Amino acid sequence: MTISRHRPFRRRLSGRPLVRLPAVLLLAAVAGCSSTDASAPVAVPSPSADEAALCRALHKELPKTVSDLGRADPEPSSELTAGWGDAAIVLRCGVPRPEGMSDARSDAVEANGVNWMLEERDSGPRFTTTYRETYVEVTMDKRFTHDSTPLAELAAPVKKTIPSSL
Repeated sequence: MTISRHRPFRRRLSGRPLVRLPAVLLLAAVAGCSSTDASAPVAVPSPSADEAALCRALHKELPKTVSDLGRADPEPSSELTAGWGDAAIVLRCGVPRPEGMSDARSDAVEANGVNWMLEERDSGPRFTTTYRETYVEVTMDKRFTHDSTPLAELAAPVKKTIPSSL
């Protein structure tokens, strides 16, 4: 897995967190006290017909598991969205270009040949592909704040189906 950051970055993302087992135990304890709703609605993008065709191709190539989390697609069902692990990881294809891409100070990550713009949020990181013919957005919950493994696992299907715009 190749992961690198671009721009003046404050920290480096690693493939796996250093203290994964305690984090998993803590997560299991918290999960018993909270409810996550895999069917929580996710906004379905409205890309152009050409971009939607790329997204449908991507949908067919997406893995059944990401970071050991099983596929659990959000509602409403769409070939433009996918999810893993009760909305722990949600992918939306054909999203509009994020405003942050115009900021030369935006953080970026490269994972297995795919560039992603990073947006840090309280609920967890959001990544959007850069230099692709349509934008693919991946949101992750807090447990992935320092774990870029999902991006590395999603890179091959993105490279295969969403051509570079460079």
